[in-house]
Amino acid sequence: METASTPCKVHQCSKCPRDTEYYCVACPCDLCPQCKENHVKDLKTIDHDVVSYRDKINYIPTQEICVRHPSHVYIKYCEPCELPVCYHCSEHRSHGLINLQIVYQRERQQHRGTIHTIRSEALFYRPVLLSRIKTDFKTCRTEFSLYQSEMLTKAKTIKHLIDYIEYYFLCNVFCDLDFKHRCLKQKKTMIIHIVSLQRYIHIYEQRRVIRPLQFLSSIKTALPQIHPTLHTTQLSMAESLNMKGVMESLSAIHVSDRENRRVNKKCLLKLTSSAEVHQSFTVTGVCGCSHISCVTSDRVWVSDDKNNLILTDTTGVPLHRVKDLCSDLYGGSHTVNSESELIYIDRKYNINKLAKDMKTTTTFIEKTDYTWEPRCVYWSPSTGDLLVGMRYKYTRIGKVTRYNQSGQLTQTIQNNNTGRELYRIPYYITENNNGNVVVSDLCGAVVVTERGGRHRFSYKGHPSGSRLQPRAICTDALSHILVCDYKTKTIQMLNKDGQFLSRLTTHAPRGLSYDVNTHRLWVGSGWVKSRVRVYRFFRQDSLKDGHRPRPDGEAMFSASAVEWR
Repeated sequence: METASTPCKVHQCSKCPRDTEYYCVACPCDLCPQCKENHVKDLKTIDHDVVSYRDKINYIPTQEICVRHPSHVYIKYCEPCELPVCYHCSEHRSHGLINLQIVYQRERQQHRGTIHTIRSEALFYRPVLLSRIKTDFKTCRTEFSLYQSEMLTKAKTIKHLIDYIEYYFLCNVFCDLDFKHRCLKQKKTMIIHIVSLQRYIHIYEQRRVIRPLQFLSSIKTALPQIHPTLHTTQLSMAESLNMKGVMESLSAIHVSDRENRRVNKKCLLKLTSSAEVHQSFTVTGVCGCSHISCVTSDRVWVSDDKNNLILTDTTGVPLHRVKDLCSDLYGGSHTVNSESELIYIDRKYNINKLAKDMKTTTTFIEKTDYTWEPRCVYWSPSTGDLLVGMRYKYTRIGKVTRYNQSGQLTQTIQNNNTGRELYRIPYYITENNNGNVVVSDLCGAVVVTERGGRHRFSYKGHPSGSRLQPRAICTDALSHILVCDYKTKTIQMLNKDGQFLSRLTTHAPRGLSYDVNTHRLWVGSGWVKSRVRVYRFFRQDSLKDGHRPRPDGEAMFSASAVEWR
């Protein structure tokens, strides 16, 4: 008999100790509200069917009706015939039937890689196209209104020409009534075509999406050729006035490629064969550029290892100075969000936010756990989250934490798939376009994990396994990973899967920052005299018909050690 003190069993989440409220039919697994939110956002599980736990018992999978026997549903699958079958499909019973759900799961698993590749590539191509299409949509109506008025002017000119020719022939060439009757008949035919032309112009004006070339093409195919030939052996109007000439006059209105954007001619970014120094200047007020955070195309925050953090422009003159930067840090201690606000670690290991006007400083994340210290920060443009690299105060153990825009902790990444620690001391941290978290760590490797925290790979130098001393790190628009190697004094480029692609040889590179607006790489160097160089290694290319872009820029270089000069 149960009493009031009898413990009650509560289902716990499959991924954390919290209570379960949801159930994933595809996995299957139990989920708490937080894990459910992460589950449906993850690209690998975005298609899973997650239901309330109370609906778990009542969940009925979708069943399809048999085409040959409409009163029954498919229950098995015939592998030799590659067809689903029901109970009454007797001709397939001797072929060896298997469970339909097993076949579905097997086929889904086989195509999981293709689905993932399509989704990861779309993350880059979608914003590149949408940003420019939205701009053109705002200006196209104004641009095409000019062509509309020009078309109406040409139509009026043609009508006046027709009236003049008719009047000239009636008054000066022929006078008999029979000829006048034929001319009036010709005039009636032309009026019909003019009215048809005006109707097409009206349709053009009323359309919400304006496509002038398509409009002109429809007129050419819809309107028949006009041959107002006069019945005389001495004079013919077929050569002087016909519909072909009218259409050539209208076709003289040209639309440039800028207004007529097509999917097969979209503008894409590609790597150049060599990096070009776009700009170079010396920064005063810091002893070496250990970290750079871009604000605009001509303003950056620069810090060194001696508690100096300044805002400067391309002249190198300090515009503003932060005085409470943590003096114990020598990595990526600051970042900039979408509002051009500076986020940095202060001397008390709090994470502060400096307003754009440089007048107001607020505490974004206050330090409450004194056993862990923040070492590096990065604001994610795609999610608006703040990634923080942490170090345990008493031993060399690190972790990565994620905070939302309200400053609430949403994720912690510390161990790999086998439970072993991933990090020792995170120097620098960033996030790739595909959602991977990329960390430059004291363990001598670039550690990359998926958005959900699963360890993907650790890059330890080229050739494979050679000693790497990583410092500043960033990613570009094509999901490349760029890392400063203190040992070789170079910047190494990897693809999103950790394969070495090339290296940029420069003088003692320390700080890195990628400008997403200009697609240029800012490189800080020096120990006493600080210098910043801005490199341009992207070009915009037009995708020709019949050619597809290669991911990660493989078409521009091989995986050999090609140096940018």
